[in-house]
Amino acid sequence: MKFLIVLIACVAFVAAQELTDEQKAKARASAEACMAQEGVSAEQVKDLRAGKFDNVDNKAKCFAHCFLEKSEVIADGQIKPDIVTKKLAPIFGADVVKEAQAKCDALKGADKCDTAFQIYQCYYKNKAYVPMN
Repeated sequence: MKFLIVLIACVAFVAAQELTDEQKAKARASAEACMAQEGVSAEQVKDLRAGKFDNVDNKAKCFAHCFLEKSEVIADGQIKPDIVTKKLAPIFGADVVKEAQAKCDALKGADKCDTAFQIYQCYYKNKAYVPMN
């Protein structure tokens, strides 16, 4: 039941972000695959999507890494600025994305999962983030 609630919320969230049907389907598939791979709960994903960053465990951080990697925003532990711009500028505006990149792209965490989480959190707080499902 929790999964269904999160899936419905995720679909509504993705639809609100002006994504194509193909992009929505890919985001849903990526989120589902990462949930299964990392063993995160639907509640943890919902919290990340809602910007609730207190008490985030390593599984949730690894979910963020998995999702950003499947979204092609991160590859080999490095942020891909050109991909970020391509994916996010049409949704949030080039200026917002450029400002977020300046603040967020150089962040480094304790490991790849922590780094991805810190980047996601920074983009979220700067109103330019990759929609998670």
